[in-house]
Amino acid sequence: MNRGSVNSKQVGDETEAAALRTLISNGYNVSIPFGDNDAYDLVVDNGDRLLRVQCKTAWQNKSETIRFNTHSQTTRDGEYHEITYVDSVDAFLVRYPETGTLYWIGVDEATSQKMELRFSADIDHPAINWAEEYEFDGSIPSE
Repeated sequence: MNRGSVNSKQVGDETEAAALRTLISNGYNVSIPFGDNDAYDLVVDNGDRLLRVQCKTAWQNKSETIRFNTHSQTTRDGEYHEITYVDSVDAFLVRYPETGTLYWIGVDEATSQKMELRFSADIDHPAINWAEEYEFDGSIPSE
């Protein structure tokens, strides 16, 4: 297949497959909702509860940051709609395709619209979301 013809649906499928593989290989039971009408892509059993997970693909925003959408974009009846995931998912599992790295971000830690994860900066500011703090090491963070 010509990689130049990859569409956004295929990129999302690749992210979801990578997330599924990683979660299963780390011992989690994972369910996939039937159909495409749910706000979440996966349901993960962490032993204590079921977590609704939305898989997202990050892109490089600047040389030191990556970014991903924290909302859903749809068109219905010719009108554009944006919907946040608050109260619909418990976490985002974000893949950065350039490195294959996954990041686990609780929905309550995510910013609205888009979120940036930063690799480096000249300053340390409380508003910076450091990528290394969200890197998924195989263990789902406790709440």
